[in-house]
Amino acid sequence: MASVSMDTTRSNSIANGRSKPGRLAPNYWPFVVPALLVIAAVIVFPWVFTLWMSVNSWTLGQPVVFAGLDNYTRLLVDMRFWESLWHTALYTLLAVVAPLILGTLAALIFDAQFPFRGLLRGVFVMPMMATPVAIALVWTMMFHPQLGVLNYLLSLVGIGPQEWIYNQNSVIPSLVLVETWQWTPLIMLIVLGGLAAVPREPYESAEIDGANAWQKFRYLTLPMIAPFLMIGVMIRSIDAVKSFDIIYAMTQGGPGTASETINIYLYNTAFSYYDIGYGSAMAVVFFIMIIALSFVLMMIRQRANWSDTETR
Repeated sequence: MASVSMDTTRSNSIANGRSKPGRLAPNYWPFVVPALLVIAAVIVFPWVFTLWMSVNSWTLGQPVVFAGLDNYTRLLVDMRFWESLWHTALYTLLAVVAPLILGTLAALIFDAQFPFRGLLRGVFVMPMMATPVAIALVWTMMFHPQLGVLNYLLSLVGIGPQEWIYNQNSVIPSLVLVETWQWTPLIMLIVLGGLAAVPREPYESAEIDGANAWQKFRYLTLPMIAPFLMIGVMIRSIDAVKSFDIIYAMTQGGPGTASETINIYLYNTAFSYYDIGYGSAMAVVFFIMIIALSFVLMMIRQRANWSDTETR
């Protein structure tokens, strides 16, 4: 009885000690504060400073003058801004659809069993590993109207030389070709992950019912990998809408302004024309557009209500 009472007293004392928040609880602030400082310095401060610059008229070498919303109202009547918005939308649409189709096709091919499949997969994903500037330089040489290898290959099949990135009508499709070459492997890897999770029983039942290859893909494979395709669309959309490095390295927005997306126009405004205030307002609007696009894609993903029971 005495030992039981001593154990009870000891447990009560330990419980009372734990109940006091400042006594035994560890102090996490030395670990939290550095992280908060880093976040504030890297993320919060740049955006607060950008917001501040966007409401000021600031050209390098001149004093800062408060402008209110003048920079934002200036965007409404800036035809070059609206043109860059159209270029961004067109580039994003093509740079999402093309890798999505080709990546899905590549995933279906690499999902089959054939010799050297692993080696060929590794070769196929190599474009993802290259740096954008190196890719831009190589493709710029390939696009050369007289010396480029692409026109030489077209001549072998009787097609005349193309101007590629040197023509206003073909510059955006040419840039999308580079983007597709680099990021189709990403969609392929995402879809391959979806195909690996697909059960085989529905296919066996479909084969018994006499379904052909297209019917199995249309009514079985496509619905079951749809969530993975949506993930690929989200990743590619957000990445394509803010693409800068390849476009700037290959065309700088040219010829003229034919390939000038919002990123390129923003960069030229802030660092070529030194109109920091107007460029900051453009950056704020562009950031809001990316947030809105991400929200729309996430809403579509959630409202689709894909589940295991629906995909089977």
